[in-house]
Amino acid sequence: MGWWQRSKNREAQRFYLLPGMGGRAMRKKRWQMLRWSIAAGLLVSAMVGCLLYILGSL
Repeated sequence: MGWWQRSKNREAQRFYLLPGMGGRAMRKKRWQMLRWSIAAGLLVSAMVGCLLYILGSL
């Protein structure tokens, strides 16, 4: 079956989302992951900046 053809048995191709895979819970989880990612990025960039400052002042 090619990408452009429709499936003969659409019912067999159906899938369902489990709890936490969509909706409000998933948006909350993604927002929390985004906040932690930004915080980790800021922390790592501050550490690298301090390291470069210390190495540059030697």
